[in-house]
Amino acid sequence: MTALSWNDLPSHHHRWWGLPVLMAMRRDYLAVVAAQRPLGDLVTQRILGERSVDVFDPELLRAVMVDNADALVRWQRGPEVFAELMGQSVLVTEGATWQRQRRMLMPAFSPKRVAGYAALMTEAAVQGLDAVRPGEVAMDALFSHLTMDVISRTLFSTPIGSDTAAAAHAVQVLSETALAEMFWPFTLPDWLPLPGKAAKRRAGRLLHGLLGGHIAARHTAGDDGKTDLLGMLKALRDETTGEALSPQEVYDQCMVSFQAGHETSATALLWWSWLLAAHPEAQARVHAEVDTVLAGRVPTPDDAAALPYLSATLKEAMRLYPPVAALMTRRLKRDISVGGVRLPARTLVRVTPWLLHRDPRWWPDAPLGFKPERFLPGAAHEIPRGAYIPFGIGPRVCLGQHFAVLEMTLIAALLLQRFELAPVGTEAPKPRMAVTLRPEKGLRLTLIGRTPRRRP
Repeated sequence: MTALSWNDLPSHHHRWWGLPVLMAMRRDYLAVVAAQRPLGDLVTQRILGERSVDVFDPELLRAVMVDNADALVRWQRGPEVFAELMGQSVLVTEGATWQRQRRMLMPAFSPKRVAGYAALMTEAAVQGLDAVRPGEVAMDALFSHLTMDVISRTLFSTPIGSDTAAAAHAVQVLSETALAEMFWPFTLPDWLPLPGKAAKRRAGRLLHGLLGGHIAARHTAGDDGKTDLLGMLKALRDETTGEALSPQEVYDQCMVSFQAGHETSATALLWWSWLLAAHPEAQARVHAEVDTVLAGRVPTPDDAAALPYLSATLKEAMRLYPPVAALMTRRLKRDISVGGVRLPARTLVRVTPWLLHRDPRWWPDAPLGFKPERFLPGAAHEIPRGAYIPFGIGPRVCLGQHFAVLEMTLIAALLLQRFELAPVGTEAPKPRMAVTLRPEKGLRLTLIGRTPRRRP
């Protein structure tokens, strides 16, 4: 049987070389890709001569991203944009450089190593939450502060201090700018007097100054045997060559850890807090679990496995609102065959967790509903492999996923020990995608003080 070709796949007809579609993507990327979904599981699109294919089936997705991982490279525009701030970090490098960096960094983010950061995580969360008073609270500012303080203590053994509001704003500015610039073939120089350029320059200077100051202070003071992430990065050696990371590589990895490491966790916690506030029965069940297991004490890494319903609520929040709603596009280096279809070299492959996570075929029980039970052990419906990918899929799956899961679990447990969550108003937040998927107008909740039940 002859394989189908790219030209045999369904697609919408677009006028003007697809330029109107490109403009629509800048306004609402998820809506444009969602319009592709009704056409099938492999759907093509041509914009300005570029051929792309959207993959909406978990099995086909694994065939592309896992079985043919060696045929994929990042779509070059994404790394070009991210490299402006994050340098040649593991997020953007390719080939032998990426393999070397990934191999060297993996031990720093293993579950055992991440568990060693738990005390720093809870220290930051306890201090931050102790300063919160009952009432109406801006949750985006709260979670940005908590997760940024966590990553600062983990990286540098130093609290973030009063820098969080400005740093969080800088991250959002750069996130918005990055998404906009990806839809242009090249980035215009930042010194040009164009809209957004001044804000981008200020944001970049602030983050580089913040991280550069921490690293310079450590260099002056010496490591003194510190086991934080910066100390680990400086101590890493390639097991093959014995080579260390260069000073620039250490700096770049710190930058990507700081920016990506707090932003995705803060975003996931934002949506989680909203969903719990909007579903009081689920919240009551989590409160009961947290009170029973922890009895008012500070959680440890060992407690995560004893809090299955809390973990399920976090997973369900990331299903409905994946922090990275669309993965960085891949380009095929060679022809591959997927599902009986021959995809030619240079085709762009687009993966959209937002749509996979909400497809009723893979989530038959209320796909748009908040049902943490689907992630509990022994759940009635088995989730197909590749249908749930909040941390990506394939060899480039998020290096910091164990860190993020533990961080979110500890912060969530500590928050629930202290407060009940209630909505402000009745309108659900509207999601808006930059690099991460955040509530368009932020999120405010009412926090009601509570005293956790303790063991007699």
